Order: sequence, then structure tokens, then C-alpha cells
Amino acid sequence: MATSILLVDDHPVVREGYRRLIERQPGLAVTAEAASAAEAYRQYKAHGPDLVILDLSLPGPSGIEAIRHIRQWDGAARILVFSMRTGAVVARQAFAAGACGYVSKASPPRELLAAVAAVLRGERAMSADIAHAIAQDDVTGGRAAVDALSPREVEILSLTAGGMTAQAVAEALCLSLKTVHNNLSGIRAKLGARTDAHLVWIAVGAGLVSPPEELAGRA
Repeated sequence: MATSILLVDDHPVVREGYRRLIERQPGLAVTAEAASAAEAYRQYKAHGPDLVILDLSLPGPSGIEAIRHIRQWDGAARILVFSMRTGAVVARQAFAAGACGYVSKASPPRELLAAVAAVLRGERAMSADIAHAIAQDDVTGGRAAVDALSPREVEILSLTAGGMTAQAVAEALCLSLKTVHNNLSGIRAKLGARTDAHLVWIAVGAGLVSPPEELAGRA
């Protein structure tokens, strides 16, 4: 019987491309798809796939939330992240939430397929660039500040630094506005962020978000 895979990405064309790549491999079949964290959770409960391949950048709650909820439902779930986000902090948060592997979308297709095979064997897998980012971060000590944050605080920092208002973050994560404001106050205190702009650049430096366009163009 073929290995069943749940594919989670909010772009239908992207999902189709990955489906074709995966199903060219003997013994692999994409049996369900999802475009959001909530839908991924529902599809996992409905289909019980052998493997979940998901992006972290989803509308509403991110893939980190999807990983966390799926693993709460099934502690043995095998989840492989496949994302454009290559920061060491993001990768660590994914593993902390329960991911078994992390491959960047910049990697050659063979790295994704190798990671699929490794995760199905019960191993932890990373693409070369993710492994390098984590190793480099360990050497430079760049992980220290943001690693002091809880997974929830990292999620709120990522969404806020990405341009979402506190109200939008509250709605996306199903939290009260007061809870979001309290978390943001705690985040600023832990990171020593003096201004909102400083908070954004800490998030950029940690690889949680891309630099704002108007500033990235000056680099």
C-alpha cells in the first residue's frame, strides 16, 4: 500500500507541482491537501496520513500552530516542514512544536525527497542550508535573545513584525486583544526592544521575517 501524504500549502499551483514531484516516486501518494492550519488539522483527523508536508506561511495561524495541534492529536505524527523561511530560530521553533524535518524551498528537489524518506524511517531531516543556518547561529550566539521567547511569543513577534496589527494577530491566533498586548509587552522586555522598528529588526535578524521592502532596497 502506498505511503499517504497530506500536502499543506496555501497556493494551489504550488501544491500541484509538489504533488507531481512526490507521486513520481514509487510508493508515495498525496491523499489529501490543505491550504490553512485549521484545514490541515481537519484533514489530518479525517485521513490519518503517514506523513504531513507543510509550509509555515499560511493564512491565519501559521504552520507552527498546525504542527502543534496535529501533534497534540497524534503524538506519533510525522511532519516535514517545506518552507521559504530559512532562519535558525524558525527551524528550532518548528522542531520544538513537533516537526520531524525541515527543508527549505530553495533546496533541490532531491533534498525534499531524501528528507521524506528519512522522516518515514523515523529520522530527523534537514536540508543543507537549514543545517548550516542552525550551526552558524550556534557558533555566533545569535540565537540567545529570541530563544528566550516562548513558542507563542515567537508566533506573535513574527506576525507583528510582518506587518499585522495587534487586532489582526488576536483574530489569527484566536486570542484576546489584551493577551496579544500583554505578550508584546513581555516580548519587548525580554528582547530589550526600544521601539517597534527595533522589534522588527530583531525579528529580521533572527530570520523570522524578511526585511521591509523600503529598507531592504537600501542594503
